[in-house]
Amino acid sequence: MKDDKRLKRKVRNSYIVSTVSITLVLFLLGSVGYLMNVALEVARTLQESIVVTVELSNDLSDEQRAEIKNRLSEEDLIATIEFSSKEAKAQDAEFRKMFGAEFEEILQENPLLDSYELTLTSASADQALLDDFIGAVERIPGVEHVSYPARVAERLHATVNKIRLVLILFGGALLVISLTLLNNTIRLAIFSKRYLINTMKLVGATKWFIMKPFLGSSITQGIIAGVAASVLFGVAVYGLNEAVPELMTVTQLEKIGMIVGGMVLGGILISGLFTFVALNKFVNMKSNKIYLY
Repeated sequence: MKDDKRLKRKVRNSYIVSTVSITLVLFLLGSVGYLMNVALEVARTLQESIVVTVELSNDLSDEQRAEIKNRLSEEDLIATIEFSSKEAKAQDAEFRKMFGAEFEEILQENPLLDSYELTLTSASADQALLDDFIGAVERIPGVEHVSYPARVAERLHATVNKIRLVLILFGGALLVISLTLLNNTIRLAIFSKRYLINTMKLVGATKWFIMKPFLGSSITQGIIAGVAASVLFGVAVYGLNEAVPELMTVTQLEKIGMIVGGMVLGGILISGLFTFVALNKFVNMKSNKIYLY
């Protein structure tokens, strides 16, 4: 009787330990995935912060300016287009600081040009694509000059690409390490039940009859772990949102929902797959060898 209680306690404890382990691994992977997504979004925003100024000739009519805007709108590399008149530029405080007096007293006319201020998509990280785009814009009739901070853009894109590579390598390494540790945890949980599996084999139970209750239990375990990890993740995201409200957007909410769903599905797949692999080993193992472990 005491042995039976002790065996049941060991089985229950191993089940709890493996469930907690799956929960923590899912929470860790979900949190890291969310932070990586935020970091990549920030990197993409930085890449799209480069402004290209397309200055227009002074003698253009409204129709010609509209035609240039239509030509620019056809370019896939452009994210936004904003018109900036030379009168509005002349009223800019930074521009006026360049002169010791009102510049109208020094210059006979406004030296600035009307322009379109363009922000580019993250595809502008491709330098060859960007150079082709700048060349195409410069050839548009009525465009006087095209300028953008080339060195800043080059350094920014290079830095962002390095950050992306580091994040991908870090996330990949963390995934491999977490799954390896989790696999060992589940194998140990099944290992603690090897005598029960062997007893079922000795009384004539089929392979599927032995595996079915274990797999059913592992799926339940995965659901419990996924839900628990989702709750922990929700609490962590809520605390992060309280600290940095700017991070919570509609897009982020959609991705959070995907991460939560991925946690539950991942819990089922991870627990079920690793349990199946470990079970298959002990079910196929000969009875005289099970005592060697």
